[in-house]
Amino acid sequence: MEIVYALAIGILTSSGVWLILRPRTFQVIIGITLISYAVNLFIFGTGRLFVGKPPIIDKDLSIDPALYADPVPQSLVLTAIVIGFAMTALMLVVIMAQRGLTGSDHVDGEGVKE
Repeated sequence: MEIVYALAIGILTSSGVWLILRPRTFQVIIGITLISYAVNLFIFGTGRLFVGKPPIIDKDLSIDPALYADPVPQSLVLTAIVIGFAMTALMLVVIMAQRGLTGSDHVDGEGVKE
């Protein structure tokens, strides 16, 4: 399970870096989004990977931290998803304004109106 998890994080990160290096702004946005997904998976993995263990303490079971998943990384990832969505929306608005002003969607300003 850990190998698949590590491969997923690596593929998302490498794809995101590759897309960030592309010349078009939409590809850069998708690359940044992929890297944020990889970071979210990494943070989620720091809470240990459990299958079928509850994140909340049960009265009937003994209070042993090894029996439960850590809820803190889950809450951090949920917060990061909301912040990432807001950041993506803001970047799209800025890029739409840039395209309206320059007439191009290139990151380096190629094709600027004169």
